[in-house]
Amino acid sequence: MFPAMRVKIVGLDPHQQYYIAMDIVPVDNKRYRYVYHSSKWMVAGNADSPVPPRVYIHPDSLASGDTWMRQVVSFDKLKLTNNELDDQGHIILHSMHKYQPRVHVIRKDFSSDLSPTKPVPSGEGVKTFSFPETVFTTVTAYQNQQITRLKIDRNPFAKGFRDSGRNRTGLEAIMETYAFWRPPVRTLTFEDFTNMQKQQEQLYYQRHMAQSESKLWPRENPELVSYAVFFFSLAGFKWNFSECGPNSH
Repeated sequence: MFPAMRVKIVGLDPHQQYYIAMDIVPVDNKRYRYVYHSSKWMVAGNADSPVPPRVYIHPDSLASGDTWMRQVVSFDKLKLTNNELDDQGHIILHSMHKYQPRVHVIRKDFSSDLSPTKPVPSGEGVKTFSFPETVFTTVTAYQNQQITRLKIDRNPFAKGFRDSGRNRTGLEAIMETYAFWRPPVRTLTFEDFTNMQKQQEQLYYQRHMAQSESKLWPRENPELVSYAVFFFSLAGFKWNFSECGPNSH
């Protein structure tokens, strides 16, 4: 899971032994979709059927309270999947749902029922922590180039995309090709549309210069031509804007 969740734990008994674990639970019973024209996530219906419970047990477990408190506990090895038949121990999630990661500190004498395929045990020796700022919505693809680039640049598991070679060249070539029609941040202004309009008008007239004046009917009504060009430019922009997508989590 990237970005990885990292926590600092205090208040443990230095001499007790503890497991640290994480599970990821639904925030609600809804399925979501992103509405591009309003830049908002909206409820799209009821959530899909529950997936088998999975718990990620931190690989440094079992360790003393002193050991845990002397380090920042990172969950950078945790992996997510939407494959309900997964047998690799990955956390199974549905796409387009909201989830909340939870960190569990489990004292050894309360860990008899701790299992990667069972719900986290409860009891006096189990403490659970969650942070609202870690809520995220699952997606299967990023439609925003900045998010794609950010995750490639920062994700240690994306080394192949960062290496110079055909992967990087191919990716950058694609990004350059769509740099104008799929801008990650820059918003097209009225001036942009005006320039696009002029360019298309100029191209149109160049193609028809060889024709006689009588056949150049658009010259008789430039406002109509101007309006038509602007209309198609705007329509194209809207279609491509719907492809840009949100700054996904």
